[in-house]
Amino acid sequence: MTHYLVTGGTGFLSAHLIAQLLTQGAFVRTTVRSLEKSDQVRQTMVDNHIPHLDRLSFAVADLNTDAGWAAAMADIEGVFSVASPVFMDHPQDAAAAMRPAIDGVQRVIKAAQAAGVRRLVMTANFGAVGFSNLDPQHVTTEADWTDPDQPGLSLYEKSKLLAEKAAWQLIDAPDNHLEFATINPVAILGPALSAHLSGSFSILTNLMNGSLKVVPPIALNIVDVRDVAKLHILAMQTPAANHQRFIAAADGMISMPQMAAVIRQYVPTVADKLPRHTLPVWALHLAAHFNRTAKEGDLLLRVNHHVSNQKARTVLGWEPLGSIQDTLQTTLASMAHYGVL
Repeated sequence: MTHYLVTGGTGFLSAHLIAQLLTQGAFVRTTVRSLEKSDQVRQTMVDNHIPHLDRLSFAVADLNTDAGWAAAMADIEGVFSVASPVFMDHPQDAAAAMRPAIDGVQRVIKAAQAAGVRRLVMTANFGAVGFSNLDPQHVTTEADWTDPDQPGLSLYEKSKLLAEKAAWQLIDAPDNHLEFATINPVAILGPALSAHLSGSFSILTNLMNGSLKVVPPIALNIVDVRDVAKLHILAMQTPAANHQRFIAAADGMISMPQMAAVIRQYVPTVADKLPRHTLPVWALHLAAHFNRTAKEGDLLLRVNHHVSNQKARTVLGWEPLGSIQDTLQTTLASMAHYGVL
């Protein structure tokens, strides 16, 4: 029976990945920063009626230190590198803020190499792929890379980009024998297995908390967390996935005004807090000259959101569960269930 390691067991995506692996009958070890967190992960699985909990185990390891990683990797065939360091939105020292993401993934890869792990699947980010595609005629694919110096690129997206580049440097070294693939998700939404929600949920909370008087005319690409977890497993188990990147995205896109309309339809109790007017494009362009958040929003406005998921379909046989609207519905239901609305 296959033994897998999932890093960062308390995370939104990690929980779904652990649940799907256990349901398949695999043995799963997951890392936590302290053993106290193991009870939280196990309870999440119990609450969601996940089977084979006797096959779930824990290892204490932190991305910021070497301690514990050798033990975590012992007798493991495949590693899912999902955990990501906590990131401050507007740090004073940008370079220092990005280092943990870069060092963390290199630490996990080196530990996997030393332990003789067969394959590692890394949770990367769409920010490393498509944020420099400003050509409305060019559909974004896995062959694309974001320019690290792209004006308007957030530090978070840049840190994920540099972390993936650092990972590929280790993988492409002549002495490497570790198989490797990346999953590059767009904004991850969908049902939560616990009250630990994805950072992407802030897209919705910002629309619903009454703080926005106007909504920016930005389009977004969305993916269901269950699809992202499934893609990780397919990338681990499909021989042809080795040394490949895979964009995780549902078909199509949705604008923020359209998202507000979906919320108004399914959560009418917050309708009065939703912005009713759309920010003019010229106003966002103008604000980008004076405000970093507006500059990041202006880049999102100009980026081509026509994104291909064809490679995941062709190489991995993957199909998204449903539409973006379906994902939004399940997200809103989870937010209501966990008292976020």
